[in-house]
Amino acid sequence: MLLELRQLKIQPGHQILLKDINWQQFKNILVELGENRASRLSYSNGLLEIMVPLPEHEKAKEIIGDIIKILLNARGLNYDSLGSTTLKNERMNRAVEPDAGYISKM
Repeated sequence: MLLELRQLKIQPGHQILLKDINWQQFKNILVELGENRASRLSYSNGLLEIMVPLPEHEKAKEIIGDIIKILLNARGLNYDSLGSTTLKNERMNRAVEPDAGYISKM
């Protein structure tokens, strides 16, 4: 029997670990889950973690993001806020989704 990802329900503060996931399967899972989701993914050498942060985590994330922006602005640095972006490196066989990301504008 084959399960579809949409059948999985993960409660906030919990995680699911999937092993023996190859890079193509990981990319397919990203597509199936879509962009607008509460879950965060972390992939390393065939091990995929899907987790859903608690609401308290999201509050702390916003506070930390605001502090980072204040520091960047105070230093006069130009930046773009990337939000939660999937950072992938196929050669390293790894991917991660930070809560937020910032990139320098030149």
